[in-house]
Amino acid sequence: MVATIQQIIGKINPKLYAKNGRELLKKYGSPDKIPAEDVEPQAVTLIPDETNPKYFAKEGNEASHTIAYDSTSETLEPIYFFILDLMNDFNLAPEKLIDSFVSSPGSGHFAELGQRATIMQQQATKILGDVNTVLRSVLNIVYDLKEFRIRLQNYDDLKSDKKEAAVLALKQLWMDKVDVLKGNSSIKAMAMGQMGFQTLIDAFLAVKNIKDVGDIDLNERVKRILIPRIQEFNIWVEQSEKELKKRYEIERTYLRSQTSSLELYSRWAKPYLRAAQQLEMTESGRNPALIKTFNTILLELTLLGKDKLNVKSSALAGKLPAEFTKESFLKTLKRNYHSCILVDFTFRGIPRKIIQQPHYVFGGRAEVTFRAYALNDDEIKKIDEELKKSDVGDVLELIEDTTTESLGQLQDDINFFLEDKTKEEKAKSGDESNPFLALIGSYEKKEKPKEKTKKDKSIKPDNFIEKEHLRPLAADTATETIFSLFDVYKKAHGMVSYT
Repeated sequence: MVATIQQIIGKINPKLYAKNGRELLKKYGSPDKIPAEDVEPQAVTLIPDETNPKYFAKEGNEASHTIAYDSTSETLEPIYFFILDLMNDFNLAPEKLIDSFVSSPGSGHFAELGQRATIMQQQATKILGDVNTVLRSVLNIVYDLKEFRIRLQNYDDLKSDKKEAAVLALKQLWMDKVDVLKGNSSIKAMAMGQMGFQTLIDAFLAVKNIKDVGDIDLNERVKRILIPRIQEFNIWVEQSEKELKKRYEIERTYLRSQTSSLELYSRWAKPYLRAAQQLEMTESGRNPALIKTFNTILLELTLLGKDKLNVKSSALAGKLPAEFTKESFLKTLKRNYHSCILVDFTFRGIPRKIIQQPHYVFGGRAEVTFRAYALNDDEIKKIDEELKKSDVGDVLELIEDTTTESLGQLQDDINFFLEDKTKEEKAKSGDESNPFLALIGSYEKKEKPKEKTKKDKSIKPDNFIEKEHLRPLAADTATETIFSLFDVYKKAHGMVSYT
């Protein structure tokens, strides 16, 4: 069962917005541990009293109004857009939280949207195949660059106090990679397979240059083999360093090119993945309004509008104590309070296809419910976090993870090689960023540790001023606003009956 927005709000503040809030807190201990599905939601509740309004009473009227509009001949879109524009007129800046639908399996609308979703999925799958191909290429390049980096370190150590260890490492590499190609005449083959050359490997490792060969107590046969090999090694060291650095730079350039391609493919894939997700239908469950062979569609939409409480203006208007106008007092306020309007749309429609057009229109029954809430900044932020955790945000996270999670594992390595500049290059270029960081969300994730600390903290309860003045006023404003929205819509459409 997927939690509703009302249940999520009730989970965040069970004392005010859950009918069973006391029982849940007693059972689970803290709001963070309460399953949102167990919440019995409620909006602002109040006991009407013109002289002394008391909000959030356990027994009272819930600040909620519902309009039901039923017309199979008129489309449902005007209802939605009328209320959306009306909320904008009230400066509520509405945002869409829920947008889901389900069609009856036997309807033409189900079949057509299924075909569209399949096309989006196939296109996304094709692009993701290209992403995986490039990703494997990036992985191989990173491993090659690591190996090059290790070998280049030996060349750098030749110019430091680690010279002796570096020479021995390069000699071992030369014997394993270069000299071994000579077959039976290689140093290792001769030392291990031919009599009289058992000391050849040790001599080769011990001798630093050709002049030192004459000072070592070796037979002439070994010396004659050793002199040209030392010369070959010295020439190889000089030339291989240049070639390896050149190859290293080429691989770095190729890595930059591949990561740019990866970013491009990912951008191409995301719209198709998102479109495929948006065309997916929700589970109908046992909803009696949806019959398999009927031509029916159910739509659910939720809008949230917010109006920040202006403490100073409200105090000047006499809605708050006069001392609330002082700047010294306003600076002590730690968070804002908002009059929040939650509008739930439930549509049960009959899809009709427009002649010679690939579009459908929906006529049917629309049920619109307005609910009032008073929420502070921390609670609104917590709602966003809960939505991301819930099934509402699962698919969006999947879309993000599909194209970035694997890359995140390689982020440090790729950043190291793409930003591996010489001192001169760093002096010329003040910007060391690379476009790949934006793809894997590096810039956004820099502040993660701080956000984690905040997430781990529970929302602080209201202090005296917030509890007695700010939240009640925000609730009062929200209650008046939902009635105004409800009343304007009712009068505009000539309705008489309402709840």
